[in-house]
Amino acid sequence: MDRRNFLLKNSIALGSLPFLTVAPFSLDIFNKLQFPSQRPPLEKRTYTSEAVEALIQKVKAAIKDEELAWMFENCYPNTLDTTVDFEIIDGKPDTFIITGDIDAMWLRDSTAQVWPYMPLIKEDEKIKRLIQGLINRQVKCVLKDPYANAFYKDLSKKSEWESDEPTPIPGVHERKWEIDSLCYVVRLANEYYQLSGDTTPFDKDWDKAMRRIVQTFRTEQRKDGRSPYRFARTTSRMTDAPVFNGTGRPLKPVGLIASMFRPSDDATVLPFLIPSNVFAMLSLRQLSDIYRNALKEETFAEECAAFAEELESAIWQYGVSEHQGFGKIYAYEVDGFGNQLFMDDANVPSLMSLAYLGAHQPNDPLYQSTRRFLLSESNPYFLKGKAAEGQGSPHTGKEHIWPMGIILRAITSIDPEEITNCLKMLKTTHAETGFMHEAFHKDDPKNYSRSWFAWANTLFGEMMIKVFNERKELLANKY
Repeated sequence: MDRRNFLLKNSIALGSLPFLTVAPFSLDIFNKLQFPSQRPPLEKRTYTSEAVEALIQKVKAAIKDEELAWMFENCYPNTLDTTVDFEIIDGKPDTFIITGDIDAMWLRDSTAQVWPYMPLIKEDEKIKRLIQGLINRQVKCVLKDPYANAFYKDLSKKSEWESDEPTPIPGVHERKWEIDSLCYVVRLANEYYQLSGDTTPFDKDWDKAMRRIVQTFRTEQRKDGRSPYRFARTTSRMTDAPVFNGTGRPLKPVGLIASMFRPSDDATVLPFLIPSNVFAMLSLRQLSDIYRNALKEETFAEECAAFAEELESAIWQYGVSEHQGFGKIYAYEVDGFGNQLFMDDANVPSLMSLAYLGAHQPNDPLYQSTRRFLLSESNPYFLKGKAAEGQGSPHTGKEHIWPMGIILRAITSIDPEEITNCLKMLKTTHAETGFMHEAFHKDDPKNYSRSWFAWANTLFGEMMIKVFNERKELLANKY
């Protein structure tokens, strides 16, 4: 028996059903019984914001589907409610944000987790301080190890991956080289600056970290055929480490940046991950803008701009080609020799997310043709089942769909019917938990992974706010 029928049956048994017709207040009580809040009590929340709470009430009031409204109220504040460790260190705000059920901070996840709150920077000083603190914390991480993807705040904490080669240094949870980890650091700082106009976080340490990011990108172009990076792990999962003793498959230096891992933390098949290279191109242009217009450092600004142009040229030459039935589309991975892998992974950056990240307008012809491929049976990781259809990831096998993929499909869609279908699928696949998960079986949503995945939760909230702002009429429907 599902939760709704259980509560309805017991309401009748208790003689409490008549209040349904008494008054709107009584109906509100019934809805609270039917969909009890999954948020922690106020005193146990890790961070609070009046602006976030006000926005929750504003958006929730427009959502006529009680279950979707309940999901939004649970998901949107989940990062603030459960994952934040904020304090002042050496006179500066410091924000450490864990990913959820893994007690470590990913550079990628931490930026993505706070992203939906950033439009509130001007309204709430607490949100502004939260973002300042995360910029400062990410700088510390980059200066500690620019190749690492996830970190600990407690330097004495031993990584569960201490048997990796090389062993992670103190403060590092995992050392998987992913281009996007460093891109997210730039994305956070740039968005903060664009929204606030404030350059306070851009101190000497920040400058040093940004230059290290660009230098790491340069190194991983591997123009001399070499890299200081290697990653080996004793594991039964072949996706957990690059082949050839942790150095990856052969590549031909063509100007692209090599990434040994995808944003899923799975090893790449071919070393040049195209969506991450597109992301790096955007990040370099953002850095160029900040250094030219805010910091008045023309030399480094020009270096970043030229690097971005080099990447764009290589992406067009090696990352875009004809695909049978779809015309010109992006490949997911290439090696510079002419080999290309056509697929997508639900994690961001993905090919689907390029419109979300700002690389393309949603109606751009190249993006649209790529998107048609991604949502077709020609994409090996676009799955259809009894419960839903959507993008998956090799990270979770051949039969699991990612809510994140469905959410990104809705965010990047210009079709109200497609957005509506995504909302329906998200409503019917949360397994009555009120939260998003990493992945669920295409035929059985109750077979899911990660019950506490804050990035997916806040991304769901971001999607609902976008629908509220741009297609509010869709929220007037029952799903």
